[in-house]
Amino acid sequence: MSNHANTLDLEWRPYDLTDGEQVVGDVRVSNEVNSPLLESSRRVVAYLPPSYETGERQYPVVYMHDGQNLFDEAMSYSGECRVDETMERLAADGYEAIVIGVPNAGDDRRLEYTPWPHSEYGGGGADDYLEWLLASLKPAVDATLRTKPERETTGLAGSSLGGLVSLYGYFEYPERVGCVGALSPAFWWNDEAWFDYLEAQPSRSGRIYMDVGDSESLEDDDLNAAYLEDAKATAALLESNRHEPSLRFRVDEGGRHRETAWARRFPAAVQFLLP
Repeated sequence: MSNHANTLDLEWRPYDLTDGEQVVGDVRVSNEVNSPLLESSRRVVAYLPPSYETGERQYPVVYMHDGQNLFDEAMSYSGECRVDETMERLAADGYEAIVIGVPNAGDDRRLEYTPWPHSEYGGGGADDYLEWLLASLKPAVDATLRTKPERETTGLAGSSLGGLVSLYGYFEYPERVGCVGALSPAFWWNDEAWFDYLEAQPSRSGRIYMDVGDSESLEDDDLNAAYLEDAKATAALLESNRHEPSLRFRVDEGGRHRETAWARRFPAAVQFLLP
């Protein structure tokens, strides 16, 4: 972890609904926040639970990657995960949380979401991304929204490379992150480095939801096998005596590597992760 954190000036306004855009519930968007560490800027999106405006209680927070794909299909480049619809529905059963959608950096998505470089695709900038998210963005969110800022009520969640960087962040920031949702995590990016890293981590308590489809890629049998076998191997390590998280792992029969599959599985992740 570096020492490059800076305080963000974070402000919120209602989500701007225009033709073709649709969100459900109380969704807000921030001003554009700069990150000298990442040499980029972006607007983050906040989903607030139904009871937020009617009381003074504080809420758990889940930080989700690929924020363009979470709430509004019109803003997505590959479909919508229907996070707002899911959270509104689960609130009736008592599952309420603030969800912060952090947009990816476009062409630099692979850079920010990968701990180590790939021999062909590059990457390896996850440390800077997580430092910005957890040391700059999180304090600003805690200062402007009624959050429960403790480790036990702070989570990371994402799909594919977003699942990889979420699990990596859980181990790199044990004092700040207590739960993780990793949907179809892309451990294939550098699975040798991943398993070496995971085996070296000390045990720590927490909650991890992880899943994978058995049909992640119908076009590439080797890639499909890598998703499935790497996820099973990671689950086995997490369940070993070296680690003590509460883990829920599932293989989704027929599950593809796409937003519609993750939207279908996201409710199970929320129900498991929220205290």
